Amino acid sequence: MNFCWRKPLGAALVVTILASVLMAGCGTGSQARGANQENNGGKVTTIEYWHVNTENFGGPAIKELIQKFNEGHQNIRVVEKFQPGSYAGLMKNLQAAIAAGNPPAIAQIGYNFLDYASTNFPHQSLADIAAKDSGGQDFLNNFLPNILDLGRVNGKLEGMPYAISNPVLYYNADMFKAAGLDPQNPPRTWAEVRDAARKIKDKTSNYGLFVEDVANWAIDAIVLSNGGQILTKDGNHTRAAFDTPEAIGAYRLVTEMVLKDQTMLHATQQEGQQAFLNGKVGMIVQTIGLQKYLASSAKFKVLTASFPTFEPKPRRLPAGGNALFIFAKAPDQVKDAWEFIKFLESPEALTIWTEGTGYLPPRKGVTDDPRYLKPFMDQNPLMKPAVDQLPDMVAWPSFPGGNSLQIEQLRIDATNAILGGRQNPEEALPETVAKINNLLGQ
Repeated sequence: MNFCWRKPLGAALVVTILASVLMAGCGTGSQARGANQENNGGKVTTIEYWHVNTENFGGPAIKELIQKFNEGHQNIRVVEKFQPGSYAGLMKNLQAAIAAGNPPAIAQIGYNFLDYASTNFPHQSLADIAAKDSGGQDFLNNFLPNILDLGRVNGKLEGMPYAISNPVLYYNADMFKAAGLDPQNPPRTWAEVRDAARKIKDKTSNYGLFVEDVANWAIDAIVLSNGGQILTKDGNHTRAAFDTPEAIGAYRLVTEMVLKDQTMLHATQQEGQQAFLNGKVGMIVQTIGLQKYLASSAKFKVLTASFPTFEPKPRRLPAGGNALFIFAKAPDQVKDAWEFIKFLESPEALTIWTEGTGYLPPRKGVTDDPRYLKPFMDQNPLMKPAVDQLPDMVAWPSFPGGNSLQIEQLRIDATNAILGGRQNPEEALPETVAKINNLLGQ
């Protein structure tokens, strides 16, 4: 196969991040990312795979998958490299690595950064690679069109959808009983969540709720489910739009639970998870990808429920997770990176991945096949709400252009200012929207 490396459309962005912060996570150098060695008289291509999976969240599955792949491919050696700081941290390190001419072969790109990565970083379009592979279309036919859409930018498949998740409501069944709540009848709406949180606070003195607000993913789900928007697109023009009454109302709900009711914990993701596991929080809104970790780490019975709604408005959940992008330049590395991606998306590998993380598999037929994930699904009822919510999933809003990282940070800063009591939603959201639209040139 012959591959053409796509040129970046926004090269000026690479000067925006402090090198001293970024280079600390940029990896082990060009030799580790694309070295050719001799093995039994043949050339061995080493490709580096960047991911965000910690030891508590998919790290062991990553290692197992790489070991299996390397054992079955004597002329390819995959090396994994964990990137701290979730998807934003990976993006910053990737930006520095590309500026230094030393990118990884493959990286997980969060769905909210697809526009940014495809526009500004040199990469191989997955649509182009699949078109040059004689079996490429047959491979893509294993995925539903709406799942493949998660990896498309402007209609073209740029990254291969891999990790798929949506937020669910985890809750402490023992704490529910102590608060006089029925564990078999969890809250269905946000009004019921607020009422349950008050009862937990009154009866147990613990927090009722923690909502994951890293990268605003769960906050976005609340806004979208209340009929709000994060952004709007009109042709090539994108505008921030989370200053509408619906969006402000969603923020007002969580703000009142934090500051007025004092039933919702505002903390980092790690602190919120640990507080739940320590029995200090009764309910948390988190990715289904954490179900294995939370269920196995808790000393109480963990149950899951569907993401709450604002009845009668429909539930709208931004797809969490990531797509696999190829940043390799040399043809042999590109070919081997594509081979690794096809392995990761095989039924056997997705079974290891889902069992090790709780992510929903993107490939058709895997969950219902007794050879693969059906036994796991039958034995893990915590997964059911997330599977049932698949029809409610929408694309995670992604801001285009070279200022996307700055835009996401502005949104995070606004959320922290609101939940920290420094600004109210009616002030912070319009101010932030104005700043973002200025960066977007609107």
